Amino acid sequence: MKEQQNDKKIKVAFPHMGTISVAWSVALREFGVEAYVPPYTSKKTLSLGVKNAPEAVCLPYKLILGNFIEAIEGGTDYVAMLTSPGCCRLGVYGINIQSALADLGYETKYIELSLYDGIKGLFNFFHKLLGRTDLIASIKSTIMMIRMVFALDDLETLLAYYRAREINQGEAEKHYNKCIEMYKQVKHLRELRKLKKKVKAEMAKTQIDKKREILNVDITGEIYLVGDPFSNQYIERELGRMGVQTRRSLTVSSFLKDAIIPKIFRGKETHLQRAERLAKPYLNRDIGGDSLECVSDVAYANLNKKDGIIHISPFTCMPEIMSQNIFPAMREHHNIPILTLVMDEQSGKAGYITRLEAFVDLMRRKKRKNIMAENKIQAKL
Repeated sequence: MKEQQNDKKIKVAFPHMGTISVAWSVALREFGVEAYVPPYTSKKTLSLGVKNAPEAVCLPYKLILGNFIEAIEGGTDYVAMLTSPGCCRLGVYGINIQSALADLGYETKYIELSLYDGIKGLFNFFHKLLGRTDLIASIKSTIMMIRMVFALDDLETLLAYYRAREINQGEAEKHYNKCIEMYKQVKHLRELRKLKKKVKAEMAKTQIDKKREILNVDITGEIYLVGDPFSNQYIERELGRMGVQTRRSLTVSSFLKDAIIPKIFRGKETHLQRAERLAKPYLNRDIGGDSLECVSDVAYANLNKKDGIIHISPFTCMPEIMSQNIFPAMREHHNIPILTLVMDEQSGKAGYITRLEAFVDLMRRKKRKNIMAENKIQAKL
């Protein structure tokens, strides 16, 4: 991996998951490493993954494998995979992906980043990638990556706000895409700070109807499906068209607070800490994946008087199956509509949209009924 031999930048490819490739691309520049970004996940990507993966494995694995195949065929030097311990099958993704790529005859180097090794894990990753230790560059890259992730998640929040209220359908997303291009060009932290104001101004150009009846819905589930538009069939876009403002309960930034950022820099309660508090008495310990967080997210959405919550999971995902089996018991004590969606490569668009429309109609009728009841109480007072 000696860059000096051919005087060209090392190319590293990460699997797509929403906008995470933007954060990695900017962070790796500190090392003179180029983040090779394969074509965004498409039906071709899915087809490649399904063809070369075990039939019963979950959708995220198939999409990640497809991403890597496209990246290798595009000329990347490395494919980088995230791994983690625990009950989730993510822990064995790496071994299976390496085997699949070897069976296909690819000789591209494979490298892993352990999610729960914290800052140390990131430094080890950079060391393996470069074959040398550069503490200053590692610190700069880590800070840049973390701040970029938070900035991109803030942008997603702005998009959800404007998309639910936009007068001209698709306008908010056009401004959002411009903002993404701005973020891709960031080279220094000071640029990132200045850019946040420009991004807010760009999104504010969206013409909105402030009087529109808006529903507020939280989206929880397996983190890959929650954060990746292709795998969840662009659920936030579809809900936005129906006048629904969404909030992702699971985000990369919330994950970073728990797994990467040292405790002294975290500030308020993290998502996992909240999960351990609110999931009781329905689930008293982590059983793998994002199940503990999902159960707590229902309680949190109900506590914050959200109009509904949507749970998205991959077909055959055991931790999320456990979550879904707990939801009926939660309905006895939580007055919030819950929609569960199970996704795989066979999921059809038409039936999916029909379920969303029915759920939105249910929430809207429930909200209007509650408003009428409150108005009657106020009139009596």
